[in-house]
Amino acid sequence: MDEQNWPPWTIQIYETLTYEQFLDDPKYSSDEDLPSKLEAFKKKYMEFDLNGNGDIDIMSLKRMLEKLGVPKTHLELKKLIKEVSSGSGETFNYSDFLRMMLGKRSAILKMILMYEEKAREQEKPTGPPAKKAISELP
Repeated sequence: MDEQNWPPWTIQIYETLTYEQFLDDPKYSSDEDLPSKLEAFKKKYMEFDLNGNGDIDIMSLKRMLEKLGVPKTHLELKKLIKEVSSGSGETFNYSDFLRMMLGKRSAILKMILMYEEKAREQEKPTGPPAKKAISELP
């Protein structure tokens, strides 16, 4: 779901949690470029919160990982959610997601998401380079 299609209250929830809870937390104050990281994490989370209720459940996680090319069994998905969740273990919320992404712990889900981001960065244009005019040469 695109951020433009989200109800305004949903976006407000993400922004409130982001800036109040993490920017002012001394535990994360040493993180370099924290505001831009939080913005990127918000977009990633909203992309996979399919029903827009603020929680990622087992089916949303399943679709997310399949889209990334890393399908998991039902038991593996339950284990991933339990590892990330601070609550019931059947879903995880935005705060859990941010703590995982900003934390020092190396959760499996964090590694998958970071790997996907690295793969996108490495995509370079293919084919012959564009022709340059003589004035563009050094």
